Amino acid sequence: MDMKPRFYIIMGVSGCGKSKVGKALAQRLGWDFYDADDFHPVSNIEKMANGIPLTDEDRLPWLNALNALIAKSLQEKHQGVLACSALKEVYRQQLLSGNADVQVVYLKGSYDLILSRMNNRTDHYMQPAMLRSQFDALEEPTYALEVDITMPIDEIVSAIIA
Repeated sequence: MDMKPRFYIIMGVSGCGKSKVGKALAQRLGWDFYDADDFHPVSNIEKMANGIPLTDEDRLPWLNALNALIAKSLQEKHQGVLACSALKEVYRQQLLSGNADVQVVYLKGSYDLILSRMNNRTDHYMQPAMLRSQFDALEEPTYALEVDITMPIDEIVSAIIA
């Protein structure tokens, strides 16, 4: 992509640091930050909190809302960063559909590292036991900017901007 993106999607499994990296990136760039988790309907959050993985059908209205958010931001010339798991290619294509100038950033880390991070956090509805299903569902993107999550957040942000 010759042009700098006007919107970033920070993706990866739960616990990889999407929200922290996304917020830090948005802050450094002076852009808007959105956490895809904030756009889930209550029924989806209740399912996940009870350890029930979401189906593609559960995700469809959520992904449509996120696509519309990106489209509206781009139309209104607002640059933004969206933290969103986007584990499957079909989900990423739904987010990107009709939206140009969007860069997908894949935060990549090992199962053991991410599990240890999840076990240390108490403020999230995603249960650590569900991490295996996230890795099972993950289809690694071939076109995304891939970033190693073992780096400090400020280095991750610098790598994304570079």
